[in-house]
Formats: sequence, structure tokens, C-alpha cells
Amino acid sequence: MKNDKPKYRQIIDAAIVVIAENGYHQAQVSKIAKQAGVADGTIYLYFKNKEDILISVFSDKMSVFTESLQYIIKTESSSADKLCRMIENHFTVLASDAHLAVVTQLELRQSNKVLRQKINAILKDYLKLLDEILIEGMVKGEFHATMDVRLARSMVFGTIDETITTWVMNEQRYSLTELAPKVQTLILRGLQAT
Repeated sequence: MKNDKPKYRQIIDAAIVVIAENGYHQAQVSKIAKQAGVADGTIYLYFKNKEDILISVFSDKMSVFTESLQYIIKTESSSADKLCRMIENHFTVLASDAHLAVVTQLELRQSNKVLRQKINAILKDYLKLLDEILIEGMVKGEFHATMDVRLARSMVFGTIDETITTWVMNEQRYSLTELAPKVQTLILRGLQAT
């Protein structure tokens, strides 16, 4: 597969830097090629166009979140622990890659409707795993038995997402990972059965 090749990785990593530093609309394929250290034409061996690069960046990086969450689900026993680890992992991944944080929190949102629909389709697998944690927590009696799972998912992911976006908008001047325990506490208080 093309995404196993070193040049594919170079292009993905370069695209993240170029899009974060220039914005999606100003991120020309030639700039991405230069950052990746490849010829302009090499990009087209791996991607159809700039939109395909952005979709591939998101798909590639979302797989990191999804695989981590699958591991968390297998290794943690309580639903609350799974949820806390999910939040911590999400914050840690983006705190460790400032360019990726800018791309996921700002640049992906400026895309057209068709592009956003493709991005939302990629995000679904991650959100399904979050649903799994929430439903398990309801069944085990850790979370409210009658809660609306879709609403709870929106609350959890929306809080994570908005917290990270605010951090990015504030030019990452404070520690995102230090916010994780506060976010975990707020979310768990809203979900836990009384």
C-alpha cells in the first residue's frame, strides 16, 4: 500500500507543517513537495490533489487516535477509566504536535462542505468507540442508565474539541495536558450515576 512507503510519510508530515504554517488555501502542492524534499510530480504519485492530501492527513492521524482508543478499551477495566484515558490521550497527542493541532482544530474546519463530509466519515470510527464506552458505562451502572448517548457523545467530544481549539487559538501558551484532569472531572460528574 502507498501509505506504507517512506515518501508517503514524508509528504503527510510535510503537509501538516505547510498547512499549519500557511493555511490550507495558501498551502500549494509545490510548498508541500519542497518541505517533503520531493519533486512536485512525486506528490501526484501518492495523491490526486491538495484535497486528497488533506483527507489523507486526517485519515492517517485519526487512525492514531482510533488505535490508541481501541487499546485503551481493551486494557482499562472501568468505563470511567477508559473515558479518562481517552481524554488524556487526545490532549497528549495534540500537545506533542503543534502543527497537527492547528490543522485539526482550525484548517480542517475551513474546508468546503464535501470535504467536511469526508472528514466526518473518517471521524465516525473514533466516535463509535466513544459510544461503546458510554454504553458500557450505562450497562455497568457507572453512568446514568437513561442518558442520551448521542447527547453525551456530543458533550464529551465537544468539550475535548473546544478545549483544544481554545488552546490553539491562544497560541498554545499554556499546558494542554495539565487541563486533562479538570476536563475529566467535569465530564465524569456529568455522566456518573448518582
